[in-house]
Amino acid sequence: MTERFRWGTAVLGVVTVALAGLWSLPFAWTLLTSLKPESETTEVPLRWLPSEFTLDAYRSVLATDDIWIWLFNSVFTAGTVTVLVVLLSSMAAYGFSRTDFRGRRALFGFVVAGVLVPTEVLIVPLFHEMVFLGMVDTPWGVILPQVVLPAMVYILKVFFDGVPRELEEAAIVDGASRWRIYWRIVMPLSRPVLAAVAIFTFITTWNNFLWPFIVTADPGSMTLPVGLATVQGSYGVRYAEVMATVVIAGLPLLLLFVLFQRHIVRGVAHTGLAGR
Repeated sequence: MTERFRWGTAVLGVVTVALAGLWSLPFAWTLLTSLKPESETTEVPLRWLPSEFTLDAYRSVLATDDIWIWLFNSVFTAGTVTVLVVLLSSMAAYGFSRTDFRGRRALFGFVVAGVLVPTEVLIVPLFHEMVFLGMVDTPWGVILPQVVLPAMVYILKVFFDGVPRELEEAAIVDGASRWRIYWRIVMPLSRPVLAAVAIFTFITTWNNFLWPFIVTADPGSMTLPVGLATVQGSYGVRYAEVMATVVIAGLPLLLLFVLFQRHIVRGVAHTGLAGR
């Protein structure tokens, strides 16, 4: 039995390493292409390694002032959306988990059903709403439609359902209000899942292209993915600079994952969804 377990573990390790290597190939090609002289990016046959490494593509991209504006907009947008999603989703999830009111199950079913609605279906009504509110080409026009995430409400409710009610009952006996119980007891106990929700939300918002592309036209209001698409269009076939912009856009997310990967794994495990 032990021998079979060792063989199974070894095979699983080999498969994992092979899949990780396969996944990393596109990133390695992107990085190496961004370090090539522009003349070598279209050579036939294609070569993985450049004849000489150069940072010319990065210098050219970073020399434009717009990219720093887009970077700031992305950080502000992703950070604000993350804070609002964690706060509002946790409040809604706590209400569904701990309070009893008429129509609670039907309302929660409606929220869960929102997970099945594709984002593309809501683009037109959301855009008309932003036009009516005068939020087109504004940071809040980009932020507010991304704040409502039914999936995060569901995940947090599943976690809150597992928090011992005895802790809250003891706090109620001591005279604590619902808000104080939520803020001082439930939220600190939920740090692993809150960290996972925050990281997933930040990554999703950072990578979101469709909605910011539709609601912004002024370069000063664009986020990084939208702005880099315009750079790509202006560069045409300058592949080294295109790849350099991709690396610049992806590095913050890679750094975020490296720093908080334990929180991601722990958060998924604590939601109770890992084995479903």
